[in-house]
Amino acid sequence: MAKAHILVLPLPAQGHVTPLMELSHRLVDHGFEVTFVTTEETHARVVGALQAAGGTAALAGIHLASISDGLEDEDRKDVGKISDSYSRHIPGNLERLIAEMEASGRPKVKWIICDLHMWASFVVAKKLGIRVAAVWIMAAAYLALNMKIPKLIEDGLLNNNGLPERDETFQLAPGMPPLHTSELPWINFGAAEWETGLFEVSRQTERLSALAEMVVCNSFREVEAAAFTFLPNVLPIGPLTSDGELRKPVGQLLPEDSRCLPWLDAQPDGSVVYVAFGSSTTFDPRQFRELAEGLELTGRPFLWVVRTDFTTGDLSEAWFDEFKARIAGTGMVVSWCPQQQVLAHRAVACFVSHCGWNSTIEGVRNGVPFLCWPYFSEQFLNRNYITDVWRTGLAVPPNADGVVSKEELRSKVEQVIGDSEIGERARLFGDAARWAIGEGGDSYDNFRKFVDLLRE
Repeated sequence: MAKAHILVLPLPAQGHVTPLMELSHRLVDHGFEVTFVTTEETHARVVGALQAAGGTAALAGIHLASISDGLEDEDRKDVGKISDSYSRHIPGNLERLIAEMEASGRPKVKWIICDLHMWASFVVAKKLGIRVAAVWIMAAAYLALNMKIPKLIEDGLLNNNGLPERDETFQLAPGMPPLHTSELPWINFGAAEWETGLFEVSRQTERLSALAEMVVCNSFREVEAAAFTFLPNVLPIGPLTSDGELRKPVGQLLPEDSRCLPWLDAQPDGSVVYVAFGSSTTFDPRQFRELAEGLELTGRPFLWVVRTDFTTGDLSEAWFDEFKARIAGTGMVVSWCPQQQVLAHRAVACFVSHCGWNSTIEGVRNGVPFLCWPYFSEQFLNRNYITDVWRTGLAVPPNADGVVSKEELRSKVEQVIGDSEIGERARLFGDAARWAIGEGGDSYDNFRKFVDLLRE
């Protein structure tokens, strides 16, 4: 019998590509034919990173395809143009791609599995009679927050534009992370046009999710039990992984520097401070230097991911070269790394993180304590999970000037590594994650339900 052909569509950003690529590997393992569709710019970056690592053969059955978003590079900084593109360009281009694939002899597309943010794919699926399932790639608590936007407006906490009417901390339910109104996911991007656009996307979540036959989430019940009581029709299937050995590529947009793995092998157990702030965070030169010098002050081995676009403004290259020379015996700086393998490594003691959901759930899965340094969006919500609900890490607060000092960083590193209760709670959540995805676990059973639906 021919394999069912599934199109998988992430939002074209690293934090969305990774979990949907992991899901794609799992679907291939269960006998499906998968075509992974991204915009041309993201597709080129994924292919480039794969080629730098040895080629696309490692995808092991996932077909890569691309569509135009109709944007120039500069346009991708404008949320209005991005939103317009998703409405005007992506539906037609996706429809043409499907027609071209079928004309070339590829099997008819049976399902579209879309990132819940890729609303344009629902339009195409409805027109072509293709069935749709959706994936929520962030915390279930964030999805619950979006679902509760009408109630928050009714209660007077938000106005109709999503802006807070009161300066307060609220909590949707016991067991869910508290959140201050100044840290709502759609209002901390620093640009009004982004905030307006993101709020509109957020308030459409409930309507869009109702169009899917099933919505699954990259989380697990034990870590978000209260949130899933709000979402009885959303099935947790996480933490997602590409494979048990973490060897299959997960759609990196930057080439990985795998030299860090043998370097970690040479470090003592539970000794390394791993520092990574995702694909979007940027620091000004002053904060960058404080971070660098704080890591040096710890006197501990550290692995630090520094993207080429990590700093804004003019950072002295000579200073950074001198820093790297000083720490060469204890620290390692890389431009990107295989994070899942790093977090699973016995040498890692703690994770200094921006608290993006992929990083958060990967750290939880591996029982790693956190130092939380959120940047924007839902990262503050995830930080509050870590510090207030799970209590598996500490926050790294800025001073009155808005800067996290090197002394603060050094102090918090020592606190989080030295706190045995934090370490034990982190270990227990790691055990719970492994149970959830193991045979008989809740996420395992939910994934089987998902697969059974896709086979209908």
